[in-house]
Amino acid sequence: MDERYPIGKFDFNGEMTNEVTNGWIKEMEELPGLLRDAVKNLSNEQLDTPYRSGGWTVRQVVHHLADSHMNAYARFKLALTEETPTIKPYEEGKWAELPDSQLPIEVSLSLIDSLHKRLVSLLYHLKAEDLKKTFMHPESGEVSVGKNIGLYAWHGRHHLAHITSLSSRKGW
Repeated sequence: MDERYPIGKFDFNGEMTNEVTNGWIKEMEELPGLLRDAVKNLSNEQLDTPYRSGGWTVRQVVHHLADSHMNAYARFKLALTEETPTIKPYEEGKWAELPDSQLPIEVSLSLIDSLHKRLVSLLYHLKAEDLKKTFMHPESGEVSVGKNIGLYAWHGRHHLAHITSLSSRKGW
């Protein structure tokens, strides 16, 4: 198994149907509970263990999920309310080194709980034409709302797998 991509890289070439997007939204809805379950019994020492050599600690992964999904929420709202807005990327690696990434994980777990309630509510109410709306990412190009739902469903599972695979390897 590739410890960087324990569930593989995001790849979707199928038809963007309501069934597909609703499945992804359901995954996003379930992420906060699954994340809490994955970290609930971890000590501070375990939280400060990198999920792989040279990788982020579990604590940084949890805080990164909050950072990333806040950015995703804003990107969805921009795409839904503006004509192909250009979004601003951010240096996620540098964000993970900032002091707030050393806070207790409950800060980000609570944020993810609330954020995902709003995000999931927004996404479940989208119409078919909304899924085709886009934003422009300076590095990735044009991204549709539908594809972005899939990307962030994958993103949550991806980082959850970093934590659960580490826990499994370590016997935690």
